[in-house]
Amino acid sequence: MSTADKAAELRRLHTDPELLVVVNVWDAITATTVANTPGTKALATASHGIAASRGYPDGEVIPRDEMIAEVGLIARQTELPVTADLEAGYGDPGGTIARAIDVGIAGANLEDQLKPLPEAVAAVEAAVAAAEKAGVPFALNARTDAWVRGGDRDPQVILDDAIERGRAYLEAGATSFFVPGRLSEETIEALVAALGERTVNVIGVPGMPGTRRLAELGVARCSFGPWSQNVALTALAQLAEDAYAGGGLPAGTRKLN
Repeated sequence: MSTADKAAELRRLHTDPELLVVVNVWDAITATTVANTPGTKALATASHGIAASRGYPDGEVIPRDEMIAEVGLIARQTELPVTADLEAGYGDPGGTIARAIDVGIAGANLEDQLKPLPEAVAAVEAAVAAAEKAGVPFALNARTDAWVRGGDRDPQVILDDAIERGRAYLEAGATSFFVPGRLSEETIEALVAALGERTVNVIGVPGMPGTRRLAELGVARCSFGPWSQNVALTALAQLAEDAYAGGGLPAGTRKLN
């Protein structure tokens, strides 16, 4: 499929009655492994995971050229749609989205870093305009850091801020609204009620409802961010610990590469 076809499919998956579950990947082999797992419909990259695998801390420290090269490599491993975590756009949201499309990316996260609302909306508009110029129905997942950077703000204030931002980003052309953080069912219900079913995306973190319950709550998509990498690293650390203690490979290990 062309990038435009993949983008159209990714948008459709967000509105499908079934919850879209994407397990985040960070390099070619993790992309291939997840893509070949039955049930996978799309891939998502994790900026934290990509940065860590290349020796950088999270937070747009990795040069944009390296990030684009890595997400492009991931996109080349599969015919499935790939959505990339492009942080806040590296100071150039429109240009970053254009470059991502050029390497085969069908959708992206774009975070607001809790910047003033007009500035955050302008970033969404720039990303949408870049996709339109490329002729690609790009699946833009506008992210708010309302909870991630919420600090000690009153929970109701955080919720109200998130809803205001979500409405503004969707009106500016975003496909969906991403709200990372450990959210209660009541908070998710409030977000879905305010913004619409199959519009709100969340991240699976410890303490969050499982994917079955998220589907019942009307969530569009669940991703796992850096947690998928932490699952893999936990298995690696446990192998080392067991081997040092006189053991060996754990039972059930599959040869996947």
